[in-house]
Amino acid sequence: QVQLVESGGGLVQAGGSLRLSCAASGRTFSTYHMGWFRQAPGKEREFVAAISRSDGLTYCADSVKGRCTISRDNAKNTVYLQMNSLEPEDTAVYYCVGSIRTSWSYGFDKESTYDYWGQGTQVTVSS
Repeated sequence: QVQLVESGGGLVQAGGSLRLSCAASGRTFSTYHMGWFRQAPGKEREFVAAISRSDGLTYCADSVKGRCTISRDNAKNTVYLQMNSLEPEDTAVYYCVGSIRTSWSYGFDKESTYDYWGQGTQVTVSS
């Protein structure tokens, strides 16, 4: 199993940038596909970004495409989410997620694909 702890959230002005980090416990981080979801107040949780465990494939949701970069450092057991040109609509709790499923590539944007979730970190974008 892996435990995930997010950090880097906070208050930022519209147009600003933020980098979220997710530290994973355990020695097998490199075997996990990783991702980020978010949930805004009164809205359903939604996919933000994902990265494969080995070949570096990355995906960003259409809502953040062009403003989103997901990366990982397997030596540090950490995955990052860089968000630029932040908008008030980006305000949400951001969750780090992990999956070891072989079917990950068919459902990287689905909550049900991920078995491991962090507690979340709040990101607030002021206008």
